[in-house]
Amino acid sequence: MTDTTIATIAAIGVVGGACQWLAWRMRLPAILFLLIAGIVAGPIGGWLDPDALLGDLLFPFVSLAVSVILFEGSLTLKFSEIRGIEKVVRRFVTTGALVTWVIVTLATQWITGISWGLATLFGAVMVVTGPTVIVPMLRTVRPTMHIANVLRWEGIVIDPIGALLAVLVYEFLVSSGTAGGAVGATLIVFLKLISVGSLTGIGVGYLVGEALRRDWLPHYMFNVATLAAVMGAFALSNALSHESGLLAVTVMGIYLANRKGVPVEEILSFKESLSLLLITALFILLAARLDLSLLLGLGWGAVQIFLVVQFVARPVNVLVSTRGSSLSWRERGLLAWIAPRGIVAAAVIALFSLQLEQKGYAEAVLLVPLTFVIIIGTVVLQSLTAGPLARLLNVAEPGSGGFLIVGANPLARAIAKALTQNDVSVRLTDMLWDNVSRARMAGLQTYYGNPLSEHAEVYLNTAGLGRVLAMTADEHLNELACTRFKGDFGPKRVFALRVGAREKGRKAVSLAGLDAFGEGNNFVELSRRLARGAEIRQTNISEAFSFEQFSNNYGERAVPLFAIDPKGRVEVFATEAEVQPKPGWMVLALVDADPDEYKRPAKAEKSDSKAEKTEAKTQ
Repeated sequence: MTDTTIATIAAIGVVGGACQWLAWRMRLPAILFLLIAGIVAGPIGGWLDPDALLGDLLFPFVSLAVSVILFEGSLTLKFSEIRGIEKVVRRFVTTGALVTWVIVTLATQWITGISWGLATLFGAVMVVTGPTVIVPMLRTVRPTMHIANVLRWEGIVIDPIGALLAVLVYEFLVSSGTAGGAVGATLIVFLKLISVGSLTGIGVGYLVGEALRRDWLPHYMFNVATLAAVMGAFALSNALSHESGLLAVTVMGIYLANRKGVPVEEILSFKESLSLLLITALFILLAARLDLSLLLGLGWGAVQIFLVVQFVARPVNVLVSTRGSSLSWRERGLLAWIAPRGIVAAAVIALFSLQLEQKGYAEAVLLVPLTFVIIIGTVVLQSLTAGPLARLLNVAEPGSGGFLIVGANPLARAIAKALTQNDVSVRLTDMLWDNVSRARMAGLQTYYGNPLSEHAEVYLNTAGLGRVLAMTADEHLNELACTRFKGDFGPKRVFALRVGAREKGRKAVSLAGLDAFGEGNNFVELSRRLARGAEIRQTNISEAFSFEQFSNNYGERAVPLFAIDPKGRVEVFATEAEVQPKPGWMVLALVDADPDEYKRPAKAEKSDSKAEKTEAKTQ
């Protein structure tokens, strides 16, 4: 390996990281900046030639990268959650996908004149949207919860479905040949593809599931062993039946996601760094392979197909999928506008176009530039216009009052339960499964994982949430969480609870978020009081019983947490925010059960203190 090759690979990593950071700062899909970087480095600047850089390894790299991405996507596909969502989502990924497939296929063949087989393959790939491009858009647009949930679940579920359709169409083209093969032979190939892919996926998935459930592997090997199994299943299935590997890893992910007792949340963590790296490198390399002459040669035809995808296929899809639903015409209008294409569309089409070129399909070279036109067009147009359109249709939530609570410890659960009982949307996130499990048993909405991770970027549902309350025993995590979500929710809508009391004579360290629940209150102290019997009570403020009287009556026994006005808007008691509850308001406060609670023997106090320190370390 020459120094130039090493420098090129390093440059891809550096530039890709810069693109991801820029996307985070601008709250736009990273795919847009990665595509621009690849096009500038490749066809425009001539600094990057993926074929020369990787040679024969380019095709295997793309294949393995797509397999890992599809496995991760299918690993989130739980049948129980699909059965619980609205019918409209199920229609989006079935009849709606079929409608999109047919419309795009017809338009592609009629406009470009390419063969029906290639047009059908392109139409199959165009049914996908993808959470990696939708979620950043939703954070900016902040539509109503119904719209956000529909778009998010459609993006998660449709990726493996679109890839599977593409695999089946590709196998049909290969088995048929340019002159058209026998129908019987084609059906045999299809059956072999499906049976080998499904059986391999289920077989390897069963072995991986048993290994994880029965502790045959140490915890630190979960991620490595799972990744090795994914690559092994992909290679084995391809060896038994050509191009059945993508189906195998998709089935494997679905099987593991729905098998009881398998710690799927533990497996998903391996994607956070690896998948981000693969997506970054993949997009830059694929964009660098674009032939600008072919792209320009498509001319008005590519624009026409984009217009059909945006203004015909998607609206008809929404019309079919939402028939008879409770969604308003305004909500349907925004759904008909948002459907950006992402990483799976680009990777799958690049994968199959490479192989079809090698098998004599000369027109296959047009599929990649055509796909990139659709990706760039949908991402740019919808990112710039979806927000104003949502506000115009009055389906945006500019002042969402829900809380994302970082931490699912006992104190966080008690606060979340009190807010939920007052019809305030709450979602807790924690990296300790025991905390998340207890929260779920209490009927609270949760996300298991690191809220700062790449996985959270895609799968942490913030619909209906407009504020952050960081209250873990890790001061550093609280700070990072406030910094991370400050750009999404605003600097005055992120709050952090100090972990411990500051030392006397020392100036309080400035927090990344507002100082929750007032100066002098901290996580350790409030957790201790809760463990000793304190509870969160709600008190109505009136002309006869003012907030001043409430403070005088309870004194230091009560710590005011939230104030809710007559319209249901919630204010957080914070050092930097002056909250003055008025008659008609309600106050949620942590109140000690007994005013003599702290008059305990010194020995018992010492024992409790030690227990609290132990609890804080585990949270």
